[in-house]
Amino acid sequence: QVLESGGGLVQPGGSLRLSCTVSGRIRDYYGIGWFRQAPGKEREGLAYISSNGGRTDHADSRFTISRDNAKNTVYLQMNNLTPEDTAVYYCAAGGNGLSVKNYNYWGQGTQVTVSS
Repeated sequence: QVLESGGGLVQPGGSLRLSCTVSGRIRDYYGIGWFRQAPGKEREGLAYISSNGGRTDHADSRFTISRDNAKNTVYLQMNNLTPEDTAVYYCAAGGNGLSVKNYNYWGQGTQVTVSS
């Protein structure tokens, strides 16, 4: 099971930290990715972290991915947000990289709205 949290309304220029909790056998053995999908757009990859945290990949330098395996949680720190960052943000497990097709396990998503 994959569960996102931490979304909400934030002003332009603000920051937000999203959390992704992974339960079950996948938590220790697979990489985790963060994705987002804005209305009318395709889902896009934002960040990836390997199972031991030794490898990360980011599509946007404003975003930073990290993980705490003891808490079964992966975080996405987002800074300097703009209205263009408004989207539903998804966490995915059991894959690698920033491609949507690489992942089998998806959360339900959490809404992030950037507006004044």
